[in-house]
This record gives sequence, C-alpha cells and structure tokens, in this order.
Amino acid sequence: MTTEPWQNIRPLKGIPDPVSVSVPGSKSCTHRMLIAAALSNGTCHIVNPLDSEDTQLTRQALVQMGADIRGADPLTIMGTDGTWAPARAPIYLGNSGTSMRLIAGVAALGTGVYRLDGSPRMHERPIQDLLDGLSQIGAPARSVAGNGCPPVDITGGATSGGHVDLRCSDSSQYLSAMMLMAPCTRNGLHIHVTEGPVSKPYIDLTLDIMRQFGISVTSRDYTAFHIPGSQHYRSGTYHVAPDSSQAGYFWSAAALTGASVHVSGIRHDSLQGDTGLCDIFEEMGATVARGAEGITVTGGRLRGITVDMGGMPDMVPTLAVVAAYAEGITDIGNVHHLRIKESDRLAAVAEELRRMGIRVDTREDGLRIHGGTPKAADINTYDDHRMAMSFAVAGLRTAGIRIGNPGCVNKSFPQFWQVFDQLYGETT
Repeated sequence: MTTEPWQNIRPLKGIPDPVSVSVPGSKSCTHRMLIAAALSNGTCHIVNPLDSEDTQLTRQALVQMGADIRGADPLTIMGTDGTWAPARAPIYLGNSGTSMRLIAGVAALGTGVYRLDGSPRMHERPIQDLLDGLSQIGAPARSVAGNGCPPVDITGGATSGGHVDLRCSDSSQYLSAMMLMAPCTRNGLHIHVTEGPVSKPYIDLTLDIMRQFGISVTSRDYTAFHIPGSQHYRSGTYHVAPDSSQAGYFWSAAALTGASVHVSGIRHDSLQGDTGLCDIFEEMGATVARGAEGITVTGGRLRGITVDMGGMPDMVPTLAVVAAYAEGITDIGNVHHLRIKESDRLAAVAEELRRMGIRVDTREDGLRIHGGTPKAADINTYDDHRMAMSFAVAGLRTAGIRIGNPGCVNKSFPQFWQVFDQLYGETT
C-alpha cells in the first residue's frame, strides 16, 4: 500500500517491447461469486478471488449474515442454503456501491431487520428503485433518512417471490440484486424492467455466474426475466477470471506511449464488458492482438472518436485520459449514471483534464474532449480508485503528474502501483 499523500509519476523513456503484466481477479465476479457461494447448499471454493477493500466489505457482510468464509486463495465458503442468520449490528459497506446494492437485495432472504450503512458519500448514492422493487414483493425496505439513499433497513423473511416492475436506468445492480435473491424464494420472480438497464454486460455476467452455480434463468431482451423459485445454488469449485477493468489501465499505457503491453489471461470473448475498451483503442489508431493467452495493445497515432460508453462506464476515465492526447475530438455519451459513482466521475474527469490544460465540454450524460498537449498537474482523485489509476497513465507521457491520495486504489486493486512499476522494466 502506498502511504505518501502524492504519487509522482515518471515519464516513460523506454519500455521492454512487449511488456507483459498480470491483473487480479475480477471485482464484479468476486462480489457475485461470494454471494452465490454463501447462498449455496454446501462448501464452495473460489479460486483467484480479488482481495480488496470492496470485496472485503462484501465478505464481512456475508459473515455477519451467517456465512462461514475462510482462507484467501482459494476462499472456502460454507453456504447457508438460501437463508441468513439475523444481523445483531448494522452492516457497514463503506463506499462500495456493488456491496450495498447486491447485499440489500439478498438480505430479503434473511430473518429480521438488516441495517446497511456506509460512508458519507454512500449516503448520497441513490438506491430507491431497488427498495421499491423489494417492497413490491412484500419485503419491507426503506431509506432510513427518507431520501432514497443509504442507510437502509431491509426486513427479511417476508417475501415468497412474485412479480416486480423494476426501474434500472441508474444502475444495473438493482436487477442483479433481485436476480441473485430470486431462486431462494419459494415462488421465484418475474422481473419486468421498466427503464434501462444501463451497463448490460454486467447483467450478462450475473446471469453467467448464476448458471455456473446451477440456477435456471430465462430472459428476453434485457426487459423480462423469470427465475423459478425453490432452487439451490450448487456447491463446487469456481474460478474468477482476471479483471478487464484493471487491464484497461495497461492497455491505455500502450496506447499513449506507442509501446506494446500484453495483459495475460484476458480472453477476447470475456463477458466482462470492459474488454471492449480494446476495440475502442483499435478504432482510435492502436493495434490490438487477441490471443489465447491474453490481449496485447500496441500504441499508434491516435484520433478522436464518438462512442457510446453505456456498456462500460467504469472505463470512461481511462478513455478520457487517452482522448486528451488524441488528434481531434472524442465524444463520450450515454453515461449519466457515472454521476452517482464513488465520485461524480463526469465532473471529476472534466475538472482534472482542465487542470492539465485540456478543453472539456460537459453535459448530463457525457463528455466532449478536445485532444491537445496536456501539461503537468497535481491530480485530485476524490477518493476514487478509478480516477487515480486512469490519471497515473497520463504521467507516462507528461512530466510532472502527481496523483493525490494514491492509496485509494486499495478499493479495487491494492497492488496497482507495484504492477504499474513493471512498465518501467529495467530502463530507469
């Protein structure tokens, strides 16, 4: 863990060609597999799980709710067979939006009232649409402050399933939460999505993990889902794939420096939507080699593009930094939901790029970035891991980039700075 208040980034003067790096297990997969295993009918082993602040919060919540979780890699989880123990104290979930939303959904399977709380920023992040969905199936759910944000109280044991109309225009995790809890109800769920969902690849990821655990789900065009009740998550051994979101920082390093960077273990057909960042870099002028052992990006002359990032919103800060160095204008759209992440990422990205001398036009659902010649700057990260990692890449091209609060990367990638240093090889 980096403890300095600022991380100084050295420009890259040379790089082994190609350099190969490995990234940890997927954060999105780890959260979902932890929950599925904790609901299972026996003992599960989770191989290559991500160990980070966010996944630790989900793990600790599940332990409070009665799961027995031991070890590190693999994790050994003794499932509860679809029911939870009462929680004797509030469950603290920090600023992990995934933990808050997914645990809120499955808490309805428990006994008594579960209070889910978090950081001051979490108290500003909406969850009312999920609470409304739970209430429709007879699971009392309320925002304690009455503002549609955490802390929330979820009353377990009162639902047998049913039909729910669910609004998912702010987060696909509302839908994932309802799907994960559905098979453990007596009658299952029929879910009708009334708006959205945003970030559709994350829905595909949830469906895939549920099916790996033996759960039957039928769906139609992301608008209708049927999950029969009285099913059991199947015990077994499950593997977490490397995280495409974390790979994106190293592919962007290649795009900006003109070098070749190989990220091992990432498959081009991965269900993780953020793998699509490679396609975007290819459209901008980089070269991408997709192989059985991973994906390699080689930088080139970059040009601006127009792109819908609704399916991979977490990659917007990464793309925005690359766009600052591209010729012309890059227009990023359909990402209004970035305003309710760990920070208001649209506002934060725009502010820090402007600090670097780049013109950025903002609108409610996106950014318009005018490529140029970024200059040295101290980068504020807003306690947002993705801001820190994305803007670190800018320092490989521009001298004088300093990253504030570098330890915030512990939220999703505690070894980021050590892996990042591998880009320098033995040339410095």
